[in-house]
Amino acid sequence: MDSMKKYLAEALGTFTLTLFGCGSACIAGSTLGTVGIALAFGLSIVCMAFVIGNVSGCHINPAVSFGCYVDGRMSLKELYGYWIAQFVGGIVAAFALLFIVTQCGALGGVAETGLGCNGFDAASTTGLSMIGAFVVEVILTCVFVLTILGVTADNKTSHFGGLVIGLTLTFVHIMGIPLTGTSVNPARSFGPALAMAVTGNTVALEQVWVFIFAPLAGAALAAAIFKGFKSFYGAEA
Repeated sequence: MDSMKKYLAEALGTFTLTLFGCGSACIAGSTLGTVGIALAFGLSIVCMAFVIGNVSGCHINPAVSFGCYVDGRMSLKELYGYWIAQFVGGIVAAFALLFIVTQCGALGGVAETGLGCNGFDAASTTGLSMIGAFVVEVILTCVFVLTILGVTADNKTSHFGGLVIGLTLTFVHIMGIPLTGTSVNPARSFGPALAMAVTGNTVALEQVWVFIFAPLAGAALAAAIFKGFKSFYGAEA
């Protein structure tokens, strides 16, 4: 029962992050700009941290869960449960967003809004290459997950972890949005890519592998760096 509560919490959190983050990008992106969209993603984390943080830890991101697994904070069985819940939450949110966009006659349709999908080459506003996108996502995710591992490792800092993590997600988005749209979260990327594919535009779905594997690689790197820090200072691994 406790595990199911965690999985439901992760699904709800990922739903909220995807709907409001990607929704802000595709519905009000021209008004909000890069900083506004980045804040929408960051504030989603802050909100959910106080709602589900005590239930599941508020990972709401397969890369974060993977980083926690590599750092020894969760079992493989729990990791799989979190992943399933997170992808379900991201997919449901993307299709909810798809419905909302199709009901807004002034937005120009899904082809115009893009549903907040990630991309490279022609799908990147800066024309970032595939290799560049992979490297960028590894770096951004590494910084994000490293922050999470650090702020939640000590009771002295974990009580304001939601704010720190939300602000960190905001600042990685500020750099990443013009490059890839900023993923750092496989579930947030896969949901919109799948929803776009249903409309006949398969570009995001064809490219989504980068935004699944690069964040996972970045999370593994973050866990390795964090273990190195603990070892260096003589703390328990």
